[in-house]
Amino acid sequence: MANVVVVGAQWGDEGKGKIVDWLSERADIIARFQGGHNAGHTLVIDGKVYKLNALPSGVVRGGKLSVIGNGVVLDPWHLVTEIAKIREQGVTINPETLMIAENTPLILPIHGELDRAREEAASKGTKIGTTGRGIGPAYEDKVGRRSVRVADLADEATLIARVDRALQHHDPLRKGLGIEAVDRDALIAQLLEIAPEILKYAAPVWKVLAEKRKSGKRILFEGAQGSLLDIDFGTYPFVTSSNVVAGQAAAGTGMGPGAIDFVLGIVKAYTTRVGEGPFPTELDDADGQRLGERGREFGTVTGRKRRCGWFDAALVRQTCAVSGVSGIALTKLDVLDGFETLKICVGYELDGKVLDYLPTAADQQARCVPVYEEIEGWNASTEGARSWADLPAAAIKYVRRIEELIDCPVAMLSTSPERDDTILVTDPFAD
Repeated sequence: MANVVVVGAQWGDEGKGKIVDWLSERADIIARFQGGHNAGHTLVIDGKVYKLNALPSGVVRGGKLSVIGNGVVLDPWHLVTEIAKIREQGVTINPETLMIAENTPLILPIHGELDRAREEAASKGTKIGTTGRGIGPAYEDKVGRRSVRVADLADEATLIARVDRALQHHDPLRKGLGIEAVDRDALIAQLLEIAPEILKYAAPVWKVLAEKRKSGKRILFEGAQGSLLDIDFGTYPFVTSSNVVAGQAAAGTGMGPGAIDFVLGIVKAYTTRVGEGPFPTELDDADGQRLGERGREFGTVTGRKRRCGWFDAALVRQTCAVSGVSGIALTKLDVLDGFETLKICVGYELDGKVLDYLPTAADQQARCVPVYEEIEGWNASTEGARSWADLPAAAIKYVRRIEELIDCPVAMLSTSPERDDTILVTDPFAD
């Protein structure tokens, strides 16, 4: 059976939630493989809106197993609150429908405090634009071998030892930032109190997924953020703290790369970005404002207004190559309805030379000027289209030109937030 990885191929906010939910009808298991609750997925199902942060998008579908993999950093208090909120909307969540990898690192309150303090102390031009939810510091502790992990919650002596090791690092940092020392006993008490709520979902995910795959079950791997925020391949240092590219699906769930059969890159029909960092095609004019208003471009987690710009084919071609994308799901095509002329970035001019990729060096990225190709817009509506026949000829031409420029085919086309307003070209789960 085919297993599919879904990755964002821009700076996030491409509409992954809807696509993962739509695909989950064909999957048996939906596994989240990286990121934290700084990610936001908005699902609209039969007019009902679900806002998810830590939970996999497939959780709203009955009869599926949702998995939080070890590549995720997990805030246990947020998760418990999110589960309660989603249950209030009529969704069943229990240990039969949700599983958390035992080796998943936890986000502690000290991580959020450190995250916010460092961002506030950052000098002008060095702020990352973090959500302040502690994701970065939690990943730092993972790499520094001082995390508290889900399995540690089951043994008080181990938990205390893990907390003490973490505080040996955090208390000096806090002193330097003018934050009072951590109340060790209170933190341990908080963790012991939340432990039963988390441990009931804990399992050796690597083992369960291996057995499910062997029995022929289909797995859908879900990432957060977008490839341009990848810690290695994004616009560093204005990136997230984990690997976002498709290869992380294997390491972030405990499966080998041979488990991945199809990589679906989610791509918005224009470009947006939240937070700081380079954005070559950003529009500070009426067109940019129009994209933001029509696309309702506000962050699911923070409500921050997203920066908007024209479609950047050079960047998407780059992310498709790095993630080995098999096909893209193009979203929000309807937002472009009514534009007389559209622009697509095909490369950059840098110091008199034309590049077909975004360079790695930050100073060079800042000097890149987009090279545009103009294409005719359309006046007819594409909203709600469910077949190619429903699309204006100019819209089809726009989609086909994107395919040519990014060197990757369109597998799916989304024309509204509604689940069924989707044109399927290639089923990623096809055997």
